Amino acid sequence: MGLSWFYSRTVRRAGHMLKHVDRYVSAQRDIISPECIQRIEAARDDLRNAVRANAPKKDLSAKMDNMEAVANKNFRPYPAAAWRENVEVLLVAIAVAMGIRTFFVQPFKIPTGSMQPTLFGITSTPDYTRPFLHESQAEPDFTVPNPIVRFLKFWYTGISYTQVKARKGGRIAHVDEPSHFLLFNLHQRFWLEGDDEPYHIWFPSDGLFARAGLMTPYGYSPRVFRAGEDIIKIKVISGDHLFVDRVTYNFRRPTLGEIIVFETRGIPRLPQDQFYIKRMVAMGENKVQIGNDRHLRINGRRLDTNTPHFERVYSFPPDRPPMDSVYSGHLNETVARQYGLSLAPHFETENDVFTVHPDHYIVMGDNTVNSSDSRSWGDFPQENVIGRSFVVYWPFGPQDGRESRFGWGNR
Repeated sequence: MGLSWFYSRTVRRAGHMLKHVDRYVSAQRDIISPECIQRIEAARDDLRNAVRANAPKKDLSAKMDNMEAVANKNFRPYPAAAWRENVEVLLVAIAVAMGIRTFFVQPFKIPTGSMQPTLFGITSTPDYTRPFLHESQAEPDFTVPNPIVRFLKFWYTGISYTQVKARKGGRIAHVDEPSHFLLFNLHQRFWLEGDDEPYHIWFPSDGLFARAGLMTPYGYSPRVFRAGEDIIKIKVISGDHLFVDRVTYNFRRPTLGEIIVFETRGIPRLPQDQFYIKRMVAMGENKVQIGNDRHLRINGRRLDTNTPHFERVYSFPPDRPPMDSVYSGHLNETVARQYGLSLAPHFETENDVFTVHPDHYIVMGDNTVNSSDSRSWGDFPQENVIGRSFVVYWPFGPQDGRESRFGWGNR
């Protein structure tokens, strides 16, 4: 078509029509007669020759009208053609989205608090999944806002409120698994004994019933609720949702201090079908120690606030004790036991040296008092790495005193 394709809308329309006709000929060649194919191809060649000869717009339009008439007369019409076109567009869009997810960026949500305060997992008031934090067991003292405020607050800041009152007395009888839309929980139902009508919860958080004290590892809570009593009253702050960059590590290896996402496959003492996110602190053949001053030493070199990617990790005052969800460096087992914790069997004292296997990594969470990481289960092969933390795309705003992580700030 040459340069005429750029400045002539009619030429571009003719090109699209020729491609459309060729596709239909290929699709229907075995179901229409040779005579029909000959008529269609003759009209097609006539239009193509006119395009190549830079025919005037009037002549080109006439040949396009003729091509359309011949095609409508000789092609077999598809049933529900509009639906077919929409389904094709949808399938192409899904294929493109899956390709982007597989090779470029993958959505990921932070399930736990091991990277706080750099990246936040789900937290709630109350939270009965963390019995060692007594303040999390306090009775809820918040006011549940009206539905419009709840909706707006959830979609902007990720803060949700759930309050369900018992219609009748009874215990929890059954809880459905939540239905999902993309990475979000959409809807969940549960029943009380003696009540055939379910209770509905929209946009439930992950592990809602366990956080509310209604589920245990052994089953439902035995608590009996009275009519009008709160079954659930909980405030949940959603974890960060981010995109994982799956491209960069095809061209280079992770560098010290980058936040990476990796598979748990093959790592002992961990579930084998999950993805974790941690900060990479050492790589193959490094010799790693954790000092009593809560600083890492890599090959004898002490990491501090001047080390790239560790500026905030080591920003704590030396005389401040380690705290949950506050930058506190890294704890070895000796220091952890001083606070009633056991976190680092591979780093019993500051003199213990862990040598990373070749082509392996060691990772640690920024929330050193509440992180299951390489201090407990060692290193893992570099093939497990999926990508690096790229951008937080939700929630958009700050959450009850926490600064917003939206965007590239966590990098």
